[in-house]
Order: sequence, then C-alpha cells, then structure tokens
Amino acid sequence: MRRDHTLPRGELHRLWHKSEVLQGNPLGDPTERELHVWTPPDWSPKESLPILVDLTGYWGCGLGHTNWKNLGENVPERLDRLAHEGMARVVVAFPDCFTKLYGNQYLNSEGSGRYADYICEEIVPFVEEKFNCGGKGRRGVFGKSSGGYGAAWHGLNRADFWDAISINSGDMGFDALYIPALLEDLDHLRKHNYSIEQWVRHVESQPKVKDKERMALMDFAQGAFFDPDPTQFRNMRLPLDPYTGEFIPERWNNWLKHDPVNMFDEKGEELRKLKLIYMDCGNHDQFRIHLGMRRFAKKLEAAGIPHTYEEYDDDHSDVDYRMDIFLPKLAKALSAVDST
Repeated sequence: MRRDHTLPRGELHRLWHKSEVLQGNPLGDPTERELHVWTPPDWSPKESLPILVDLTGYWGCGLGHTNWKNLGENVPERLDRLAHEGMARVVVAFPDCFTKLYGNQYLNSEGSGRYADYICEEIVPFVEEKFNCGGKGRRGVFGKSSGGYGAAWHGLNRADFWDAISINSGDMGFDALYIPALLEDLDHLRKHNYSIEQWVRHVESQPKVKDKERMALMDFAQGAFFDPDPTQFRNMRLPLDPYTGEFIPERWNNWLKHDPVNMFDEKGEELRKLKLIYMDCGNHDQFRIHLGMRRFAKKLEAAGIPHTYEEYDDDHSDVDYRMDIFLPKLAKALSAVDST
C-alpha cells in the first residue's frame, strides 16, 4: 500500500510473451506467460534506460511482486517512491518463472526447463526491444532467497550477459541450508511409504497446505533442479536414503556442485567482469543462509573481487525493505558512463 498517494507514478505494463525455449519443458508448464514491466514516471520510448530483472523467492513469481500488498509497498510502488527520492531511472521486468515444482532456481535443468535461457535469451531481449532499454553494460538482476540464488548463478555463469547483481539472502552453503532441513522433512514421508509422489499427491489433495509441508515441498523439489531423474515423479530425486537419512555421496555431490560457494572455485573470476556485486542477509536467518553468504563473501574478499556484503539484524522473512538499499545501488552502477 502506497505511503504517499501524491507521489508521481510510473506505469506498470501488462504484457504476454510466448516462449520458444520452454517448449517441451519436462514439467509441461505453460510457455505463454504474463510479463509485467515497470517504467518510471514520465517515461518516453525515446528514453534509453538500464534494465533490472526481478527474480522472486520460492513460491513466488514476478506477478506476485506487482500485486497489491497490505501493510507495505509492492515493488512498483516502492520503485515510484525511490524514483521520487532520486534513484537513477531504470526499467524493471517481473518475469513469471513459476513451475509445477512450486518455484524456480532460475538455471537450466533437465528437471525443470531452460529458465536461464528463458530469462537471458527471451525475456530480456523482448523487454529491451519493446522499451528501448538495457543492452550490454546496462543489465542488472536481483533477487531474494531462491531469487538470490538465481542472481548468484547468473553472475557466475552469465557475466558476459549481465553487468550487476544483487543477492539478498540467496541460497548457498548447502550443507548448512539443506542437511538439517532434509532430515526433518523425511518425517513427512513416513506415513506414505517414504514415497515423494505419494506424499505430494496427498498434500495436493488437501484443502490446506501447512507451513512445514510447504517447506518440505520446496526442499524435495531442489532435487529436480540440482540432480534430476526423469524416471521419478516430477524429476525429483533425494540425495539421501529416505528411511535411514544416510546421504548418498554421488547424489549429494551433484547438489553441492550447484552451491554458489563451491561454484565460485571454478567460476568466481567471472564475477570480476561485473560493475556491481551487492550482497546482504539477516544475521540470524532461520534457514542458516547467512553462513553460506559469509563463505561466499570470504571467497570474494580472498580473490580481491570488488563487492559489498552487509548483514542486518533480522531473519529471512519480510525483508523487502532492503530493496531501498540495493535498488538505488544497482540503478546507479548501470547508469554510470563507462570511462573506456
């Protein structure tokens, strides 16, 4: 809900985009999706601005960030206020990457689809052409939680495409994040023959999904992103024995290969290409993500790669207010004129 209804308003454009790269995706998810794009107050097609892309956390998609929000601003309302307060002018895209796994990690996976390609090869070029924005040197991506993972993944793997990233409580440090969670999640399977498919179908048949069930749905789904098995229900494969809780080295190692902390060892130098790396996290994140963020920041520091890492006194939930910090930083970095 807007704090001040007298402020100039940007425009939220509601478009539709039909994807080619998502054709035949393994989950049968829709290829034609609504796409929202925010332009600042008094924007003109003659104005050439940087582009930012918003990757939402798990259980969300861009359309959720543009929806009306009680007791707080949605992202377009926040952008209106930040623009009034002097933030450099940008265009912001809100893609819908939701899947039958109830979310996304924004990488290419045989278990979910080519969502990294969807963003870089389709959504960004589509928005850039329609709104005369972006282009190499003026592209930024930001996200929280799974969206933060997506921003980290894209920085490590697509630094030739992006120019700035912001990682807010991004999934990393998989041992701290997933081992305790997966061991607790196993109890959900006990009454369903330790079968993910039987349990998921049971949950989906109920009129209400409980909070702990939501967490387990998300945790189990990571197997489809990090170690997919096309012979399994929705390509989900656990990295551990569901009865004994013993981790299977081959399976778990496939998860760990996707941990940004580990990916850094091979791809970290790619981050040096970026104009801005901003990271932040609550100092008592209930999913222990601050431990992984600290490790990632430590590797950046050791490599001498410029970055900013900030911790604040909060947990993982309801921290959109941090956008007031990093959105202006992204906009400023992408609006700066290169000296070369």
